[in-house]
Amino acid sequence: MQPQDKVEGKIEGKTEGKTEGKIIVASQHYPPDPSTTATIMAEIACRLASEHEVVVLSGSSGALPASQRGADKPRVIAVKNRMAGKAALVRRGLSELLFVLRIFTALLLRLRRGDVVLTVTAPFMLPYAVAAAAWIKGARSALIMHDLFPDVLVMAGLLKPRSIVAGVMRAANSLMFRALNAVITIGRDAEVPLLSYSGMTRNKIRFIPNWATLVPAARPVTPDNPFRKPIAARFIVGLSGNLGFTHDPEIVFEAARLLGDEADIHFLLSGWGIGFERLKQLQAGANLPNVSFVARVEDAELETFLTAADLWIIPYRKDVAGVSVPSRFYNLLAVGRPVVLVSEAEAEAALTVVENGLGWVVPPGRADRLAAAIRSASRSADGDMMARAVKAAARFDRASAMDGYAALIDELLQQPDLSERR
Repeated sequence: MQPQDKVEGKIEGKTEGKTEGKIIVASQHYPPDPSTTATIMAEIACRLASEHEVVVLSGSSGALPASQRGADKPRVIAVKNRMAGKAALVRRGLSELLFVLRIFTALLLRLRRGDVVLTVTAPFMLPYAVAAAAWIKGARSALIMHDLFPDVLVMAGLLKPRSIVAGVMRAANSLMFRALNAVITIGRDAEVPLLSYSGMTRNKIRFIPNWATLVPAARPVTPDNPFRKPIAARFIVGLSGNLGFTHDPEIVFEAARLLGDEADIHFLLSGWGIGFERLKQLQAGANLPNVSFVARVEDAELETFLTAADLWIIPYRKDVAGVSVPSRFYNLLAVGRPVVLVSEAEAEAALTVVENGLGWVVPPGRADRLAAAIRSASRSADGDMMARAVKAAARFDRASAMDGYAALIDELLQQPDLSERR
């Protein structure tokens, strides 16, 4: 396998047989990074590369998988990026700032008038640099908004809502949204907070939800599942993936404590992030018999792991609506599992759960309500919930999302020269 090109590598001119104007994808996360964001950005870049010249400025170094290499694939340029742990906030902030500055410089060198640059909100400073570079170079810019800042930091308790820093970030957002040509939301609930900014207009917003990476199909619970075998309980509650600052690990642990006398219910936990470290600390002190941890599950075992549980939890802190959408949600539906979602009722995932009868929605901070929902799920006789989950997951399919991104890029490429409108 060949490694990614270095950031100093020269970008060639127009690719033969492809349309005028190239696409630059700027993302900290890209294969070989195994994260969900990396997978999503790679899928988009590869789809666009079938019709356009696509260059990826990636913060992930290393050899690309075979599926990401070839004449019809994007050219990937690795931008130097040193990522500190999520708990090391100051060092992580400085590392991300340096990465954003390198991306900004790379864009100034490579963007041409008429190009389109596509980015995502990771790290949160990246969209500001992308919008500024595109504006300077007369290019178009689009942002995939996975998280809305500073709202995410306020939600996590890292910023006060009326702090100077939050105010500065909101002022910067107004300028950024004014400069951006399009903002892609993955949740319907994002429109209201976006339109509160003076620089944002409804015609810039495109709703393109994420999709399940697993094929939607009913997968019955089987006793020989290797993750389920060691657990004697009849009903298993799962928690998986990254638990960041927007998630609430305490509510999961407290619900497990409240259900400690119900031998039929067991919690199976696997993931990473500051939230999982907190869960491990809590378990080290209490040693609840109805809680088990397994090491982080690799992609090859993800389907097997997700089918091990009868019910999955997605535990958010309060004020998640319009701020963040859980990408893991779609794979849980794809394997036919109901969910219990801790969030406000107007959040995108909560709307999907209620509209399609896919599980339970619990208000943030109410461990007693979470425990009650899990108890209800363990006694539920709704045998059609699995089929409804699979049907819902099938609507969030990759092909529809890719067509949406392709149509948006074509629209941006055909917009009048920006210099004429300034």
